[in-house]
Order: sequence, then structure tokens, then C-alpha cells
Amino acid sequence: MTAAPYSLGIRENRTAFLEQLLQVFFVGLTIGMQRTVLPALAESEFGLARGSMTALFALVVSFGIVKGSMNFVSGRLSERVGRRRVLLWGWLVAVPIPFLIYWAPSWGWLVAANVLLGVNQGFTWSMTVTAKMDIVRANQRGLATGLNEFLGYGGVALAGLLTGYLASLYDPRLSLLVFGIVVIAAALLAGQFAFTETLAFAQAEAAAFNAAQLPDGNSASSQRARYVAGPDKPTTAEIFALVTWRNKTFMALAQAGCIEKFVDALVWALVPVFLIAKGASLIEIGWVTGLYGFIWGISQLWTGPLSDRVGRKAPSVAGFFICAAGVVAFPFFTTVWAWGLTAAVIGVGMALLYPTLIAAMGDIAHPAWRGSALGVYRFWRDLGYAIGALAMGLIADATGLLEAGFWLTGAAMLISGLWLVLAMEETHGES
Repeated sequence: MTAAPYSLGIRENRTAFLEQLLQVFFVGLTIGMQRTVLPALAESEFGLARGSMTALFALVVSFGIVKGSMNFVSGRLSERVGRRRVLLWGWLVAVPIPFLIYWAPSWGWLVAANVLLGVNQGFTWSMTVTAKMDIVRANQRGLATGLNEFLGYGGVALAGLLTGYLASLYDPRLSLLVFGIVVIAAALLAGQFAFTETLAFAQAEAAAFNAAQLPDGNSASSQRARYVAGPDKPTTAEIFALVTWRNKTFMALAQAGCIEKFVDALVWALVPVFLIAKGASLIEIGWVTGLYGFIWGISQLWTGPLSDRVGRKAPSVAGFFICAAGVVAFPFFTTVWAWGLTAAVIGVGMALLYPTLIAAMGDIAHPAWRGSALGVYRFWRDLGYAIGALAMGLIADATGLLEAGFWLTGAAMLISGLWLVLAMEETHGES
């Protein structure tokens, strides 16, 4: 095996990198098509009982449990069968989703559709992240994850805004059916004909590391101190334990990933219901939630590279504290422009922490088992959807206050940020 075909770097692998960006944009569009319309029309269109927040949040709970599990499964699978095959499996699972939404006679059908969405997202989004970690240099991981999440959450925001307009102008179910079919078909075609397999890059990096010379020309000794010690070929149980509790920095990153998803669950399910209760229209809700997604997405163009320069810890911690402040402040405002401004602030906080946590995982996970380590991290991260949504639904039903979900999320983000301050070691250094 020669080193040249597996040289690391964005420029050296720009075609594969652009293919991955296209895929994550499709992934974002797929999840985003549900975020404005379904929660806002849960009662009028899909028969959900008024005021049943726990039932409403079942949509997010089912998604979080399945996506978290599939992140872990896809990470392990991708080290056996390759990244591209797992990606294609994820898109095939997504095919029934728009039809389930269109024909849904009850809310339970939408929960079932979100189970399939969880499988889709766990397989497809995971592979765009893992494939990027395969082909970039250590000092490009922040930039790579920033670009990845920019395109992904830009797609989420754009789909939420577009489907809000379409549902206001046309039949909501038909709008989601047509939008979903077009996006999923395009993604399948792109995955089949325009997605480069990158597993060989990770294998070459691991082999070169063991030979004391990395594919990007750096000495392996400069990386060795940062990689967490572990077996060369860890079992599923070993890699799960290592990331979850045996290493304190991995553990800090895993809990941070879990808690930050409380914010996204809040914006997905609680914010549209809260705004409807305050008299906002579907289009206004689309703008508020879309602004959150757009700012989150576009800000990662600078927050990802920032972490390559200043390290991973400071931006992550700052992001948690900014999100906590924005979430707590949100329900105290009463106008669309104020909600939009607060949503933008929350988006900046998410942009600071989101790609940075992924890059930190990539910094210290050995290339031989990096895909699995990212899978465990993403398991805990997306399980946060389920934990946060269930907690918010229960507290809202118990208190009768939608605002209680905001306060719970703000407190959780503050505590999680403090955990990072105390337990996370800086993972990024000169490369």
C-alpha cells in the first residue's frame, strides 16, 4: 500500500469532502421537514389531545432513542462494511417516511415514522461525520466538523422554513409528501453515484501510526500523547465503557453531548407549541425556529476553525453558558422579533459547542477505533433527545406550565458546562 492514495487533507480529498457535504445537506433537509409543521398541527391535523405534552414529545423521544442506538450500531458496522454502504442503508430506510406522514390517521403513525427517521439519521449523518474524520488532518477537524454541521443544520433550518410556507399555502400532508420524496430520492442517487468510500483512509492512518509516521507527514509520537490508551481492536463492550466512563475526558464529552440535545428537543417540539399558544402563525414559527437553525449552521463556519486555533475546551464551555442564558430568557419575551433574536443567541451557543465536541472526540480517539468511539459519543448525544424530551413533557404536564421546559433545559445546560470546566482536558494541540 502506498501513502499517496491516502494522503490526509481537505484540499487533497476535496471531491470526497464535497460529496460528504452534499449528503449532510440532504440529511438536514430530511429531519427539518418535520420541525415546523408536525408539532404546530399536532391537534388540528393529527388528532393529538390538547395539552398532552408527554404525547407530543413522544415524537422526539422515539427519534432520540432510535437515532442514539443507530449511531452506535452504524459506527461499528462502518468499520466492517465501509462508510458508503451504511449511508445507503440509511437512505433506504427513509423511503417510507413521507408516505407514513401523508397517510397517518393518528399521532402514533408519526411516532412510527420518527422511528424510521432515527434509523436514517443514525446511519447517514454519522457516516458524513466519520468519513470526514477519515480524510482530514488533525488541525482541520474543527473546520471539517464546522462545515459538516453548517450544511446539516442549514438544511434543517431551510426545510423548516420552506415546509412552513408550503403547509400554509397548500395541503400540509401533500407538501411534506412531495418535499420528502424529492429529497430522499436525490440523496439516494447521490449516495449511489457520488460518495467516495473512506474506510481505507482510516486503515492506512492506523497502519502508518503504528509505523511511527502519519499519512499527513507528522510524526506519530506527536499524536500518541493525545490518543486515549485502549486495545488495538476493542470489543463493543470495551469501546462503550471507554467512552462512557473509563476515561474522564471522554465521559465529560459524552455527558455534554447528551445534555446539549435538550436544547434541540426544546426547539423542535416545545417552542412551536409555546409560540402557537402565544398567537404566532406557522410562518412566524418557521422564521423563529429557522433563525435558530440558520445562525447555528452558519456560525459553525467560524466556530469550527476557531477551535482549531484556540482549542476545544473554551468554545465548548462558552457555548453551554450562552445556550443556558438564551433558553431561560426565551419565555419572558412576547414578540416575534424578540423570540427570533433570542433564538439566534441560542444558535450561536450551539455553534460554539456542537462541532467542537465532535472535533475533541476525533482528537483523542485512535484511528483504528475512531468510528466506534464517535458512534458511542453520538449514541449518548442523541439519546439526549429522548431524555430531554421526556423530562420536558413530564414537567410541563405536571406543572401545567410550558415555561417549565425552558427552565429545566437552561439548568441542565449550566450544570453540564460546569462539568466540562472541571473534568475535560484540552484535546487539541499543535499538529
